[in-house]
Amino acid sequence: QVQLVESGGGLVQPGGSLRLSCAASGSIFGILVVGWYRQAPGKQRELVAAITSGGSTNYLDSVKGRFTISRDNAKNTVYLQMNSLKPEATAVYYCNVRLVVGVYWGQGTQVTVSS
Repeated sequence: QVQLVESGGGLVQPGGSLRLSCAASGSIFGILVVGWYRQAPGKQRELVAAITSGGSTNYLDSVKGRFTISRDNAKNTVYLQMNSLKPEATAVYYCNVRLVVGVYWGQGTQVTVSS
């Protein structure tokens, strides 16, 4: 019932910036929380940032001050602005939407931070 389309990933130099987008379509009433997760090869998936239906946010400690999650309700889109990127940020980033009726995932977008 819900489709999430992610974009904005790519290759960036250390210290550079990227903005990821997650555009939602379908039956998206009843949103509870939207989160960005990442998973690097051989590592566990981890929550990077989240924003609740009330607009409050929380972040992985290692990205605080450098990453910002935001939303544009008119566009049904959530963003993750990533600044001062480090090589350890290299991973596939996934958008996750939790609704009253279920949980949905995007297809993922690759972020590579390398010289």
